[in-house]
Amino acid sequence: MTNEQPLWSLTKAEQQKTPLYAFMGWCAERYDSPRDDYDAFHDWSVAQPEQFWSAVWSFCDVRGEPGERVLIHGDVMLDARFFPDAQLNFAENLLRQHGEAEAIIFRGEDKASDRWSWDRLTADVSRLQQAFRDLGIEKGDRIAAMMPNMPETVALMLAAASIGAVWSSCSPDFGEQGVLDRFGQIGPKLFIACDGYWYNGKLQDAAEKVRAVSAVLAVPVLVVHYAGDAEALAASLTDGRTLNDFTAPFEVKAVSYEPLPFAHPLYILFSSGTTGVPKCIVHSAGGTLLQHLKEQRLHCGIVPGERLFYFTTCGWMMWNWLVSGLAVGATLCLFDGSPFAPSGQVLFDYAEQEEFAVFGTSAKYIDAVRKSGLVPRQTHDLSHLRLMTSTGSPLSPEGFSFVYEGIKPDVQLASISGGTDIVSCFVLGNPLKPVWRGEIQGPGLGLAIDVWNDDGQPVRGEKGELVCTRPFSSMPVMFWNDPDGSKYRAAYFERFDNVWCHGDFAEWTQHGGIVIHGRSDATLNPGGVRIGTAEIYNQVEQLPQVAEAICIGQDWEDDVRVVLFVRLAPGVSLDDDLVKTIKNRIRTGATPRHVPAKVIAVADIPRTKSGKIVELAVRDVVHGRAVKNREALANPEALDLFIGLGELRI
Repeated sequence: MTNEQPLWSLTKAEQQKTPLYAFMGWCAERYDSPRDDYDAFHDWSVAQPEQFWSAVWSFCDVRGEPGERVLIHGDVMLDARFFPDAQLNFAENLLRQHGEAEAIIFRGEDKASDRWSWDRLTADVSRLQQAFRDLGIEKGDRIAAMMPNMPETVALMLAAASIGAVWSSCSPDFGEQGVLDRFGQIGPKLFIACDGYWYNGKLQDAAEKVRAVSAVLAVPVLVVHYAGDAEALAASLTDGRTLNDFTAPFEVKAVSYEPLPFAHPLYILFSSGTTGVPKCIVHSAGGTLLQHLKEQRLHCGIVPGERLFYFTTCGWMMWNWLVSGLAVGATLCLFDGSPFAPSGQVLFDYAEQEEFAVFGTSAKYIDAVRKSGLVPRQTHDLSHLRLMTSTGSPLSPEGFSFVYEGIKPDVQLASISGGTDIVSCFVLGNPLKPVWRGEIQGPGLGLAIDVWNDDGQPVRGEKGELVCTRPFSSMPVMFWNDPDGSKYRAAYFERFDNVWCHGDFAEWTQHGGIVIHGRSDATLNPGGVRIGTAEIYNQVEQLPQVAEAICIGQDWEDDVRVVLFVRLAPGVSLDDDLVKTIKNRIRTGATPRHVPAKVIAVADIPRTKSGKIVELAVRDVVHGRAVKNREALANPEALDLFIGLGELRI
């Protein structure tokens, strides 16, 4: 490892051209903070939160009044409040651009496409805002949307935010119960849905699902046309109308923006819900805006006019992150559908034709491209692409190598990690630091990230819990339907007093980076030694015979044994030789303790709507326990493949 060279780095002259470097100089002039040493600057950002977050507000030109106080009760994380006297509006900060330049570019899998200027986006928000108010929607009311990732969805969210309504969304591929498990908890005043959508080459009609969900929610329904018969669907609902009819009575006029407190609820996001009914996580307008501006403007270096793409659905927090790109003046590139229909070239075609500067995706997608045999650097002109980001699950060292060997040799690869809980990242990319194979570059500015052992002590060179020891701006406001805060407290603060415990099993590297080894609640513990599941996946999924894997710890003879399930490549069968190959790869690539006691072939592996495999649900099935919320899964039928496997003996 000591002889390994970084995969990417900027020269000093190139670093000095980045917005992050400019921000460091800006802060140095005003606060005498470190100018040229990023690590020292990060320490300052954590030690001086009032100065740092004020600097982000000013440097990123937040529209609003910050007020006199920046942070109160900063010594108690659950009581901390940022900018308690501030007034701002989230939508106003995203709609600061005007003119015919492109704000949004859209492509659907069915070859639908559209281009929205800033003026068109603002005009649509104006008419929607008036229509919402005419319907009686007010500040604090919830609007729930089951929508594809399309421009209309962005406009609807911004119109809601402009009047202080609270937005919550999911993707249209959620099952009926999955939608109700989410929206049924928050009492929306309006339900918005599409009439249909395309996925994997097939038209999916949403009419029956919309009718069933709306009957339970019992609120007005707004039908947005995409891939079905919106008129017929709206007509079949007791209180439904189409988007066109909804906005038709209103002329375009200046959008009015409701000034709101920093902590005013903006979004309700949902946990994956694989261990019970999803938690309803409420995020603030000010915290979300400030954190996203920091990440996109400083860590990602996005400048006005650049093309920003993230492969996401409206049920994943990366959609909320993507939309905030409007606040830095980026052109959003939206995509809805399968990234492999009709072929794996789809997103790279899009990237080439629209000249993406930032290409965001998941580790699973990068691995799927690698295994498909595609080599985009040989088939596509990606000269405008300067940053590729990966999240959703840990990106393997081989995934890092493939990006540089198969996609683009001079791109910055930023593996990032955070999640729904904070609607942003704890650890992410940094243009002033090298990219090392298999490592996230480091913690975000203003975030007191550390790795602690079970005794609550910071550790280096060993794995532990990822924690944050000081307040940060995008902490949730609350959980919905949690009046005494007990669910919120239990989710993050039960493990360590006054310290956010994120639930990731992590490790510092010798370069000051971070490696995420998987979720700590899915950590394996054979013989009392903690093992991250990602360490096993990083080995076995490099074998061409293995398409995908999932690993659990099974209670066995007063201990825990490691059981590995593999979905094999087409035409491959699991014989004794392949089992031996898998175990040898894990033994030599990791340690003997990582070697599974059993290797079992399965036809499919269950995953959430955002593509994350669900180790805890599989563990419950193997142990004969009921899975509480199968509706949270994209392919719940895959769980049935694991029934009875717990009785298999070595």
